[in-house]
Amino acid sequence: MDRRQHRRAGTTAAAVGIVLGLGTGATGCSGSGAAAEDVKGPADPVTALHRAADALRDAGTSKARTSMEMATGGTRVTIRGRGVYDYRRRLGRLTVMLPEDPTGAPGHRPITELLAPGALYMKNRGAGVPADKWVRVETASLSDGNLVTGGATDPYAAAEVLRGTREAALVGRTEVAGTPVRHYRGTADLRRAARYAAAGDRASLAAAARGFAAAEVPFDAYLDDQGRIRKLRQRFSFVNGREKAGVAVASTLLLFDFGVPADVRLPDPADIFAGRIAEDSGAPGA
Repeated sequence: MDRRQHRRAGTTAAAVGIVLGLGTGATGCSGSGAAAEDVKGPADPVTALHRAADALRDAGTSKARTSMEMATGGTRVTIRGRGVYDYRRRLGRLTVMLPEDPTGAPGHRPITELLAPGALYMKNRGAGVPADKWVRVETASLSDGNLVTGGATDPYAAAEVLRGTREAALVGRTEVAGTPVRHYRGTADLRRAARYAAAGDRASLAAAARGFAAAEVPFDAYLDDQGRIRKLRQRFSFVNGREKAGVAVASTLLLFDFGVPADVRLPDPADIFAGRIAEDSGAPGA
């Protein structure tokens, strides 16, 4: 890869705030035909999707895996995460793995993220943050509402986006990891989602509606027979504030092992970093 390609790869990685500080500059399909043979499913796909967040809350907890793919200028990188989520307390913990540095620099340490209503906590953030300290960010202050900044979309916030579904269709029956599911395809409106979301997500989703290139979010959702999300793929687009390059982001969420223990505790105030976070072109764990 030549120097120009290296720079382009770095731009893609820096497009998400987790890789470049916390100032992501976000600026910006309806479903296909339903499967008529699935007569046992909900009569109205839109209603089923509106209720997906409630079904997760009823489930209590689950394990989660996340994948965020970013593409710009012919370069693609992927950030992966795994962890647990408590939907009733609205608290989650993820270990986020950053992509390898295309320049051959040493690998980055995993970042621990704690997800809470209105806030994102990160450890191993790097860029001048002590190793034993957490960084706390108000998600409503982010131009994407933390749908992409953290490198992983908050599972409950992703479900809340579905409350903004205007058009959707039942594609058909399939399986996700051996679990029978109904596959829905549609488009959600972030402005509508913000109106109907839980109080802790309204401001963040409203910020995302203003910040992305478009408030409409195309998605593919796979719900089990209890209406719980088993897989959700949402697609966002924005313009990287530094390079003014268009960035396409596909966020994929897998939920499984519902009911597992999910003991998530937020940091003590004394453990939260109060200094200034340095801007860098590398990953926060560097």
